[in-house]
Amino acid sequence: MASDTLKEGCLKLDIIFEKNEENKIINKQRAHLKNTLSICPKCLKTIDAEVFTEDGKVFLGKSCKEHGHFKDVYWSDAELYDKFDQDHMLGTGVSNPNVKTVDEPMECGLCPNHKTSTVLANIDVTNRCNLNCPVCFANAKNSGFIYEPDMHQIYDMLTMLKNEKPVPCYAIQFTGGEPTVRDDLPELISMAKELDFLHIQIATNGARLAKDLQFARELQRSGLQTVYLSFDGIGKEPYQKMRGFNAFPMKNVAINNCRKADLTSVTLVPTLARGINDHQVGDIINFASDRLDVVKAVNFQPVAFTGRIDQEEREEKRITIPDLMKLTEEQTDGCICREDWYSIPTSVCVSRFVEAVFDNPVLEFTMHPHCGAATYVFREGDELIPITQFLDVEGLVEYLEEVTSELNDTKSTIKKSGLTSLALHRISGFIDQDRVPKSIDVTRLLMDFFSKGTAEALRPFHRDALFLGAMHFQDPYNFDLERVQRCGIHYATPDGRIIPFCAYNTIHREEVEAKFSRPYDPE
Repeated sequence: MASDTLKEGCLKLDIIFEKNEENKIINKQRAHLKNTLSICPKCLKTIDAEVFTEDGKVFLGKSCKEHGHFKDVYWSDAELYDKFDQDHMLGTGVSNPNVKTVDEPMECGLCPNHKTSTVLANIDVTNRCNLNCPVCFANAKNSGFIYEPDMHQIYDMLTMLKNEKPVPCYAIQFTGGEPTVRDDLPELISMAKELDFLHIQIATNGARLAKDLQFARELQRSGLQTVYLSFDGIGKEPYQKMRGFNAFPMKNVAINNCRKADLTSVTLVPTLARGINDHQVGDIINFASDRLDVVKAVNFQPVAFTGRIDQEEREEKRITIPDLMKLTEEQTDGCICREDWYSIPTSVCVSRFVEAVFDNPVLEFTMHPHCGAATYVFREGDELIPITQFLDVEGLVEYLEEVTSELNDTKSTIKKSGLTSLALHRISGFIDQDRVPKSIDVTRLLMDFFSKGTAEALRPFHRDALFLGAMHFQDPYNFDLERVQRCGIHYATPDGRIIPFCAYNTIHREEVEAKFSRPYDPE
């Protein structure tokens, strides 16, 4: 039976989660894993859903009284699903939620039931764009209106994010549309910097960066740190299929201009779709690793179907995080294996250790374990070396959890100081010195971070590593309310709400943009 309110739904999810916590995948036949709440892809009403295994894959199935049954792949590998499922790390959310009502996902925001604070906040600064890509979330030409918050509205959204408790939002991304169509983008970046955001980035197609080196330099001087560059592959083919034209030369020029402008933290963002660019995963990683002076990360985003699409086409193009992990192994000749990837909440043990040592609230990546995956690789000559080849990740995680518990139970300042010193000494023992890349002092970089516990101390490590990530945003077909409750990537809106990413793009985008828009004038 459909749930009418989030309050009822969240209580139901808590009971469901407790009952299903011990579920394991025993065989490749159909097996129930958990019940959850989802939405109907047609009417968007909240409905019951089941997550189950079948033939070695994990599916989400649901039925709407009006529109029938829907089934979609949740994770394409049941074994990997089970492995990641062990990494549930519940957070406490925010202590000053900006939405009191709990009729979610239709009235969405960071309500008291949300479990993760804002790890990265998006602010759409426009829905205008200088391209017309068919996979884009929004486009002013198609919608018929302009959504473009003014400086005062954006200031209010930024301050709302900074006022989150107990940990304020530290990372902001200006997005759209295409944020670089706004000539005042440098001013927006300066404003975020003045408000003490530690990380400022833009999500861009790179078109203006490729055409206007001076503008790129102006963005850098204003405080821009990372360019989140859409990048769908190597050569003409993937862009022709995904974007409608060959954007590859433009991407190369944009990257070169970022280098010239000293914007030396570019993240390549491939929207991954089966049959379009899934054969280029290895090529994209190699392309990035050849440009480590400016490219610091590749963040793969398996395509989300935000519009109406039939099941046959979804099955044809749908790709999930386990697919990416296997493609990486195949296309790097086993150099980067599927075992080298970890769930995002694996990092929570580090945050909690740092918080226990320095006695300050620390941001925790308590997202749902099936939302994303990540690893680090280092370049040694022509070889890519995953961090797992020289760091005992499982051993370190287990030790950090153990010592953090001891630190939290210790009242004596002297004893705590001794425990911390011993912990720092033992942490280095999880690094295999014989297998560490010889050209990089990884041990020093890691130990420097653990001893200082700051984002600034972590930056040198990121400068020498290539971060590989995957974030599979949800669409109406694979929507799981439990994942939304744990989301750490949010949108700030002009009406004073902070909305989880997947809820915003599947349900709320049109409503928010229509409320704060003006008619589109094609000039």
